[in-house]
Amino acid sequence: MSNTGIATLDGATNQANIWLNEVAQSAHLDDENHAYRLLRATLHALRDWLNVDEAADLGAQLPTLVRGIYYEGWNPSATPIHPRTKDDFVANVQAAFRADPLRNPDLAIGAVFSVLSRHVAAGEIEQVRHALQKPLRDLWPEAQP
Repeated sequence: MSNTGIATLDGATNQANIWLNEVAQSAHLDDENHAYRLLRATLHALRDWLNVDEAADLGAQLPTLVRGIYYEGWNPSATPIHPRTKDDFVANVQAAFRADPLRNPDLAIGAVFSVLSRHVAAGEIEQVRHALQKPLRDLWPEAQP
C-alpha cells in the first residue's frame, strides 16, 4: 500500500503488514491472501467465542486496521455462540478455506494466537485464554518468560 501522508493511517497499514507477515511466517504460508484469510477467520472465530465484554477488551488492544478486521460483521447480541468446542472453532476457521483447506489448522490457528500473544498485553491474553475451553486453549502458545 502507498503512503497517504497521514501518520495514523500509514502506521496502521504498516502495523497490519507486520501482523500479516508474522502470521504467514508462523503458519508457513507463502501467500499473503492466505495469511489475511487466516488472520480474519481466526479473529472472527475468537471474537464470537468470547462474551461481549471480553471481545471488546481484546478488540481495544488491536491495531487500527486489525481492529477493523476483527469487528467486521460482528453481531454482539449473538455472542458467545454455542456450541463452543475446539472442533467447532476449527471448522469455523476452515470455512474461510473451502476451496483450499488448511493442511494443519491447529498449527495455523496457533500461529495467529502466537501473533496475538506477541502484540497484546499479557494480562489480556491470559483473560482470553481462560475464557476458552481447554482443548482450544491448548492451541495457544504458552506465555514466554
